[in-house]
Amino acid sequence: MHTPFYDPNKSYEHNFKHGPFGAFADGKRYYQRKKPKHRFITHPVHLPFGIAAGPLLNGAFVKAALDKGFDVVVYKTVRSRQHPCHPWPNVVPIRVQGNLEADQIDKEPLIAHHEFTHPLAITNSFGVPSFEPDFWQKDMAEAVAYAKNGQLVVGSFQGTPQSDGNPHSYITDFAHTAALVKETGVKVLEANLSCPNEGTKNLLCFDLERTRRVVEAIKNSIGDMPLILKLAFFVDNAQLHKLVSAVGGLVKGFAAINTIGARIVTPEGKQALPGEGRLSSGVCGKPIKWAGLDMVSRLKKLREDLNLNYAVTGVGGVIHPEDYHEYRYAGADSVMTATGAMWNPYLAQEIKESTKEIV
Repeated sequence: MHTPFYDPNKSYEHNFKHGPFGAFADGKRYYQRKKPKHRFITHPVHLPFGIAAGPLLNGAFVKAALDKGFDVVVYKTVRSRQHPCHPWPNVVPIRVQGNLEADQIDKEPLIAHHEFTHPLAITNSFGVPSFEPDFWQKDMAEAVAYAKNGQLVVGSFQGTPQSDGNPHSYITDFAHTAALVKETGVKVLEANLSCPNEGTKNLLCFDLERTRRVVEAIKNSIGDMPLILKLAFFVDNAQLHKLVSAVGGLVKGFAAINTIGARIVTPEGKQALPGEGRLSSGVCGKPIKWAGLDMVSRLKKLREDLNLNYAVTGVGGVIHPEDYHEYRYAGADSVMTATGAMWNPYLAQEIKESTKEIV
């Protein structure tokens, strides 16, 4: 494995200020100058492959990803106001035998380790930090302008509740933040619905009524701007059917999955991530690939069954070029990686070479 572009041994603040690291910091560009032959939503791209929301902390990370040939990159999720990051550590290696079960959070806890090894499996816990819009709007706009022909920067966002926990304020903030992201000049927005449903223990995407209200408010705010919804893994296919039926006609795409939650402990059985509410966190990497593939297949079938017209982005466990091809075979219109790209800055180049789509 290569030096990761996000250093897990350093704080989020250190990475934000001094990153990216490794090959992402070498300034070398890998860019295709021929005519793009694929599309992401409605935009031409060289390859429908990129980096999902999360590890690209700011414009410096986004620009480095574009330079390394990742043609669809997502600027990390932003909020309408500053929000702190969870204490360090935020990225911890774990060992999982085979696939991680979808209901792992109710099973035995997973053990944290100290070495990042193949097959890559990590847990991350950041708390969706964000700077003020005064910072990230300018930074995101510069990243958008940096993208070359055949490349695209997507803006990810989420709502933040008021202190009184008023659901209406939360929904309004989603729409307000979407408008702020639109002002940066991005061509596609991604609403993070796989974050905790503020005021409950569930993820927002599992609350059908509130999700519908959030999506309607966002669309009223951004008009015809293409909107993608980032989803978690749905165990209940009937529940996924209801969600897609309710909002599938309003959006241009679904991206799945984010992570699978699990309790993470030290070898001694103690909570691995310090701080209140951090016993459970999201697991990423190879053990969740099955879930991403499963959601792609189900979302594709629902699109056909409901006669809808949205794109499906597959996310989860994309570590090697063959993982990309497996997602495409399953029906993904586009594919994204996060953990895989962190430890392999050349992954996009390797995929392009495997498809003979080189400079």
